[in-house]
Amino acid sequence: MNFQSLLASSLRRFHFSSAVASERTAAACTGGGGPVVPTTPLVAFLERVQAAALQAYGGDGFDPKPYVDLSLKQNLSAAVEAFEKIPKSGAAEAEGLAAFLAEYTSDAEADLVHVDPADFVDRPTNFLPKVESPAVRAWALEVHQLWKNLSRKVSGQVIEKPDLHTLLPLPNPVIIPGSRFTEVYYWDSYWIIRGLLASKMYETAKGMVYNLISLIHKYGYVLNGARAYYTNRSQPPLLSSMVVDIYDSTQDKELVIASLPALLKEHHFWNSGIHKVTIVDSEGSAHTLSRYFAMWDQPRPESSSTDKETASKLAKGCARTQLYRELASTAESGWDFSTRWMRNESDLTTLATTLVIPVDLNAFILKMELDIISLATAIGDGDVAERFRKKSEARVKAINSVLWNAEKQQWFDYWLSDSDASKEVHQFSISRQNQKTFASNFIPLWIQPFNSDIKTVDKVVESLLSSGLVCAYGISTSLTNSSQQWDYPNGWAPLQHMIAEGLRKSGSEQAHRAAEDIAVKWIRTNYAAYKETGAMHEKYDVEKCGGHGGGGEYAPQTGFGWSNGVVLAFLEEFGWPNDRNIECSESRQVKL
Repeated sequence: MNFQSLLASSLRRFHFSSAVASERTAAACTGGGGPVVPTTPLVAFLERVQAAALQAYGGDGFDPKPYVDLSLKQNLSAAVEAFEKIPKSGAAEAEGLAAFLAEYTSDAEADLVHVDPADFVDRPTNFLPKVESPAVRAWALEVHQLWKNLSRKVSGQVIEKPDLHTLLPLPNPVIIPGSRFTEVYYWDSYWIIRGLLASKMYETAKGMVYNLISLIHKYGYVLNGARAYYTNRSQPPLLSSMVVDIYDSTQDKELVIASLPALLKEHHFWNSGIHKVTIVDSEGSAHTLSRYFAMWDQPRPESSSTDKETASKLAKGCARTQLYRELASTAESGWDFSTRWMRNESDLTTLATTLVIPVDLNAFILKMELDIISLATAIGDGDVAERFRKKSEARVKAINSVLWNAEKQQWFDYWLSDSDASKEVHQFSISRQNQKTFASNFIPLWIQPFNSDIKTVDKVVESLLSSGLVCAYGISTSLTNSSQQWDYPNGWAPLQHMIAEGLRKSGSEQAHRAAEDIAVKWIRTNYAAYKETGAMHEKYDVEKCGGHGGGGEYAPQTGFGWSNGVVLAFLEEFGWPNDRNIECSESRQVKL
């Protein structure tokens, strides 16, 4: 956006209560800490620019992210010298900062340039063959066209002078999520790729995977996003799923050969050091599971002003430092933010994400292990396949022992106790399962070991359908209306897709009906919102036909990569018959 648009852009901002749980404060001061990956000098300087902009132009609606996405026209030392000369108060500060930004910086859009995907065609061969409805097919082709709008490549100036940019140079064109998210994001990429595969855009999909592999080779893990300020955390690990799905569509063994070493590195990242947790069950068996744990303990640069405001409720020192780590760790989870990670549902300062063993993360890592077996087998690497067969069997046992609840027929996040925060080994207690209802409780259905037992699947389906999560137009993220974006009444494309696809893969007829019901509801509300607004949205209100979601620390976004991908993936899998109404007035319910 240009500078005027930057100043005019608005976000909803929230103020949180000042109290923090006393036990969490004590834990932060005695058992907190962890590694920190330092930021770059450019990011640190742009945070100063961001703070000056907040003082000069801020207030309700101030968006901090665009300021750390700026690039420099001159070297950093020259920019710093000029910045120091800006008056520090009043109208002169606003005028001086505006002049500085115009002379020394460029907007983020200049770092990425539009590019037509080389494999895009207006009407792909065999595109969504199960879609019979002319209206739905016409809409699906419009969604397909959105890939051209979201396609970018890194500009030459980023590659030539990377020190002047927070955008990281990537070798291949990308599909971005859209709106304020002008860079690649890790877990978004999986559902974008699912849509690209439905659109027969195999080369674009492969290029995105090679980009992520390049990040692993440089950093040891896939970053949250392709920005210098994201080097201290990852996101839900779905690279192996991308590789497997592309391989299934293309049989490209070169991609498998290139991917496998990177996947082994990523698996090590999530199963060592701060991410690794050992829990001993009631029978004395030790289980290794994983958690989110960002390598950062300061305000997130892209949300620095927001994080500082949140932390201002706490005493200075270790309590704030620990909160900053929790904020970054929650961003690593992709669920930023949700009552799922909070002790007090009304107080963001009670985030305790680093003490949570998440159901979905461990399901993703199990899938990574199973994918590595499949990929290693495809290229004849029996040693790796056998090693990961043992790892996957151990993780299935760990998930069943620590996260599964037979009475509730769900999987629950497991919370470590504050008193054990610094211990290497933790003793299991059923009371540490968080038995509140979240869509993440059902994500293991996506993974083969948990969707292959029909009897268990049927019980889990009954638990899902009676949970209150399945609403008129999709699955709600939680049952708590907290004003956080990963809570009720918001529904998110990835959650709909993983649960529905897992149910579809099972052998249960009841699960198949539930899967189709979820997909139909989701497609209908996406269609209604698109017809009303002309856009696909980042998230949706699952209680309203065509209602787009809200809440959180930034304004609702459009574009939108993973929403496009899930709609196309659902239409490819479930189709749309001529006699099914696409309008929201018809509501097909599951019959148990």
